[in-house]
Amino acid sequence: MIVFSTLRRHSRQELTRRLQVNMASRLRRILGWLLVLAVLHVVAMVVFENLAVGDATWLTLTTLTTVGYGDFSATTAAGRAATTVLLYLAGITMMAQLASDYIDFRLKRKQDMLNGRWRWQMKDHVLIIHSPARNPDVYFRRLVDQLRATDTFADRPVQILTDAFPDGLPANLRERGVVHHHGESSDPEALRAVTPEAARAIIILARDEDSRISDSVTLDVLMQLNTLCGEHQPYTVAECVDTDNRVRASQLGADSTLRPIRAYPEMLVRSLVARGSEKVLENLFTHHDDHPMRYPVDLRNALWAEVACKLVAGGMGTLMAYVTADEEVICHPAHNHRFDATALILMVREEYIPGETEVRACIDRPMASFMADSQ
Repeated sequence: MIVFSTLRRHSRQELTRRLQVNMASRLRRILGWLLVLAVLHVVAMVVFENLAVGDATWLTLTTLTTVGYGDFSATTAAGRAATTVLLYLAGITMMAQLASDYIDFRLKRKQDMLNGRWRWQMKDHVLIIHSPARNPDVYFRRLVDQLRATDTFADRPVQILTDAFPDGLPANLRERGVVHHHGESSDPEALRAVTPEAARAIIILARDEDSRISDSVTLDVLMQLNTLCGEHQPYTVAECVDTDNRVRASQLGADSTLRPIRAYPEMLVRSLVARGSEKVLENLFTHHDDHPMRYPVDLRNALWAEVACKLVAGGMGTLMAYVTADEEVICHPAHNHRFDATALILMVREEYIPGETEVRACIDRPMASFMADSQ
């Protein structure tokens, strides 16, 4: 069934491509014949009506477009016969046909753009490959909003390669300047259509964030990108469901790898804007490697820079935030900020997780003792 579905999809894509080529070819053919008729009529007016080339051209155009100013007209029998045959019978009819076909071509082109059948030939864009298995429109809306909020990607066009929107992108995504190409990443033609070699950045999402099989699709995309982009592959972020596959993804050209966390598309954006920060953010979600810990330490009129320096110098961890008596969490204030706290939140190392007593003792130590230890 999968094979038949793929064949049908490829057949539809080929049919669409041939239809576009046929319509464009028909337009060029009609326009060519129209130019031939116009040239013949200009020659006829010069020969039969003794008009200058400029006046003959003007008469031909006004007649062909049915404007008919009346400042020039054919007066001889031969001239009138030429006008009747070349323009009235053939030219105007062909002009109407050209206008009709052009409108049909434009409508078909617009429909292809909406349905993701158009090759945009974009440059310096953000290319997103695949879409989440659930609620892709909601996820993409949040992801694009996060991209637009950064200086680096505020004005960059965004293109998605996905088969999730066969009837076109939702209006709220189109309004955000997002376009898509309907297809699968396993189809080399679809991948070429989104011009990955010209992208500013590439994001490869896991097709199914709960299945390890998604990683094989991601790795296949990375191999195809190696072929298409060569040594000039744009900065690429790839999601991997299985942690062990992150090394393989990096070996195949992914500059950054992270686990799919659909609730926080901000992590993907951070990995593009502040490269490496995704590692810090991932640690916040796990209990291995570095991770945050809360310590119920009571402080009064403390100086943020002093407390932070003591904790780092004492090997306790990195001070991330403090908690007020009202349970409000204040994250990373200014260095000269003074505060009262009922608890501190520290980023600690997995190999050493200090206790509450150690943290309290570290804060109570005079700053001068840390300076002496360092010397």
